[in-house]
Amino acid sequence: MHSTSTTSIFNNPKLFVEGWYWALPSKKLKIGKVKAVKLLGRNLAIYRGASGQVIAVDAYCPHMGAHLAEGKVEGEGIRCFFHNWKYDERGICVEVPSLGKPLPVCIKTWSTAEKYGMIWVWVGEDKPSKLPFVPELENVEFDYILGTRFVKNCHPNVLLINAIDAHHFNTVHNLPLEIVFDSQNLNSNAITFSNITRGGDDSWLIRLIRPLYRNEVTYSMCYWYGNTGTVTLGPDFLHFYIIFALRMLEDGKTEGQTILVTRKRNGFLGWSVNRVLLWLTQQVGNYFAKGDTQVFQTIQFDLKIPIKADQSILQFIQHVNQQKALTWKTWETVDSPISSASLFEHEQH
Repeated sequence: MHSTSTTSIFNNPKLFVEGWYWALPSKKLKIGKVKAVKLLGRNLAIYRGASGQVIAVDAYCPHMGAHLAEGKVEGEGIRCFFHNWKYDERGICVEVPSLGKPLPVCIKTWSTAEKYGMIWVWVGEDKPSKLPFVPELENVEFDYILGTRFVKNCHPNVLLINAIDAHHFNTVHNLPLEIVFDSQNLNSNAITFSNITRGGDDSWLIRLIRPLYRNEVTYSMCYWYGNTGTVTLGPDFLHFYIIFALRMLEDGKTEGQTILVTRKRNGFLGWSVNRVLLWLTQQVGNYFAKGDTQVFQTIQFDLKIPIKADQSILQFIQHVNQQKALTWKTWETVDSPISSASLFEHEQH
């Protein structure tokens, strides 16, 4: 049984899920500036118009193929450097200087949004769905800082399952607690996995921190579009939130950006407390990431022998394979790949 079938989306270097993908930090794009961005194999020109709105367009001018990131921003539009053709924020040609009038041509535009200090691009032809968010903070104001940016030698899907690989918490991180996850679909594009067990009473560490928890140890992971994960963990009185925003590179590798988030607290004292909490959040994330780094530089993932502890991983694989698939570089829609429901039919050892 091969969980990495070429006809599935999961761990496929040629397919990915339609959805929101991070492009670049907001602070890297000033008003009136344009950046060249290669996203999921496709070249884009992303610029910020005079109003502050971010516009993403296909990179190449339809006249002779000049890269529009070589041009300049004018108002809400962009003008090609080569022959000065101008396109508005809808991608419509509004000026051809050599003709004195526009031509009925346009460039493809893509929906954008800004959140967590990042510019996100909606990749797909469907109407954009919700941006990734931390379920506990859906309707709450928050502070954030950008954490580590990294590259891993494995597929984003494989990197994300690390957070729900229940057994590795014991083997790699020496956590004296059995982790069992309950999964729930937040919506058609997002799935959450939450720890539902207490246990660990034979461990002095668990007994020490037990008073900090009313029920089970708080740990949950919410996956969005198969490429972004939000982690919630910590004692009842203080939860830490970490976002792992990932995107696929050539040959199925991963480029990622961590984002540290906390509830907004008012006033200077609240701001100061949040700086400390965000720093602590980053240390928590670094602790868990450090132990796994070497694995994701050498792994060749293929779940041939799933066991009971891998149930959540199998559920995530199924969730990803049920999403709408697009092709690398062209971003064209493909027929729905095979369901991985058959994974559950495999005898668990």
